[in-house]
Amino acid sequence: MGREIAEVLHQKGANLIAGGRDQSRGAELEKQGMVFVPGDIKTPQANQALVEKALATYGRLDALVLAAGQLGIGRVHELSQEDWDDTIATNLSAVFYLLNYAIPHLKQGGQIVIIGSVAALHAFPEHPAYTASKGALPALVKQIALDYGPAIRINLVSPAQVLTPLLQNSVKAFDNPETILEETAARLPMKRLGRPRDIASMVLYLLGDEASWITGSNFVLDGGFLST
Repeated sequence: MGREIAEVLHQKGANLIAGGRDQSRGAELEKQGMVFVPGDIKTPQANQALVEKALATYGRLDALVLAAGQLGIGRVHELSQEDWDDTIATNLSAVFYLLNYAIPHLKQGGQIVIIGSVAALHAFPEHPAYTASKGALPALVKQIALDYGPAIRINLVSPAQVLTPLLQNSVKAFDNPETILEETAARLPMKRLGRPRDIASMVLYLLGDEASWITGSNFVLDGGFLST
């Protein structure tokens, strides 16, 4: 999903600094003309490096898109402390780290979009670390909107079942992993799973001038999932 967002923004003329753990995917982005900074966003240092690279390369920072995600599958009594800590660090602490370093450098009128999850609003089997970490994001977004408006706008995009590697990994928590995605798509009012482009299009809108009065909001993109 993060790659699709980066590619859409790049196609629209944005100068991007992308970050992540997968250097092979980073190399693909670099071939398209983007700047990639390898690193594990669970650490403060990796997030600081992203901000410093943006300032050194472009001399300014206009917008942030935070799209990292980790599952941490297992019921509470089965989940290891390491998996819990890693999931919280990836889905929540990393958000704090990047905002902590970046907000002082965001220009007047800066925009932030965070990718959350419908798991903040709906429980899924054996996803306690994921739902807890994603569930904190709506409150954090409202707090930042209050503290930094009108100079900075921030919004949350909360997808449901979007065809990504994360979704493919999540099916192992269900009793019917071979069929759950097909069955889910059939139950949705839109009769299909989400596509990364669906999410990227919303991010593009929220970063644009047409969304200039929108901040502190949570946009659920779920194909009607919460209506079922």
